[in-house]
Amino acid sequence: MTDLTDLLARTADQTPVGPPPLDALRAGATRRRRRRTTALTATAVVAVAAVIGGTTLLTSHDPTTPVTSPTPTPAPLPPATRLVGFGHAAIAVPADWPTNKSMCGTPKQDTVLLDDPSAAQYCMMHRPVGVESVGLYYGRPRADFHADEAFEIDGVRAERQRTTCSTSNYPKANTTTCGSTVSIPSLKVWFQAESSTSAEQVDRMLGWIQIVPDRSGVPSYSSLAGAPINPVREAYAPLLAAAGLKMQYKRVKSPSYPSGTILGVSPAAGTMLPVGSTVTVTVAR
Repeated sequence: MTDLTDLLARTADQTPVGPPPLDALRAGATRRRRRRTTALTATAVVAVAAVIGGTTLLTSHDPTTPVTSPTPTPAPLPPATRLVGFGHAAIAVPADWPTNKSMCGTPKQDTVLLDDPSAAQYCMMHRPVGVESVGLYYGRPRADFHADEAFEIDGVRAERQRTTCSTSNYPKANTTTCGSTVSIPSLKVWFQAESSTSAEQVDRMLGWIQIVPDRSGVPSYSSLAGAPINPVREAYAPLLAAAGLKMQYKRVKSPSYPSGTILGVSPAAGTMLPVGSTVTVTVAR
């Protein structure tokens, strides 16, 4: 015990005694504060970044997505009109507009384009000034269609491409034609309006599109023309049934077409009929 006491005494004599090292304590405290501040700052940066990132995820959207807009006000209908369409989708056009008054697919007067036989021909034709046209088509729009606007027509979603205008390079024509397309995906129908009068006229015509629940358009048969085996029973009849229309058919001699080829329908394709009406289909025998 005495040896331990002597050792402690000698150690105490060799240890410097004085005031506490305040400068060293202050320096240590400063270093600790800096470390805490740096850690807090880094944590705050991470938190702010997380908030900003979360906000970006909530508010950003694909720039190619169509911007939904309120349903446009339907344009006033012309004084005397007729409805043309497929299924329950129709567009009102002036009653005196004929069908397929065109050359090489180019309208030569105000007209409805539907199964236009001249569209398959190729020739240099220009559209006269002041000519309006409306085209009706099945399925998806052409590959160059892109939806600039989504809206509703009588409660049914529709997509529209922005109206654009271009000037013909046909010699001495110098005609500016404007056009736009409206697609109704759920009904698999699309409409194209073109005008060599103005872009406003295109917008006005597309405002005449409507959904008619109690009527249905006579289906087109152009894709079935020349089908060799029972095109009525196996192809066109289901189209009529899907449209809510009935069918009766008659056979006529036709040396120019194989038996079973559809020669025509009455009323004509695109005619809007009360659901349950009968369509007469003429086929070659």
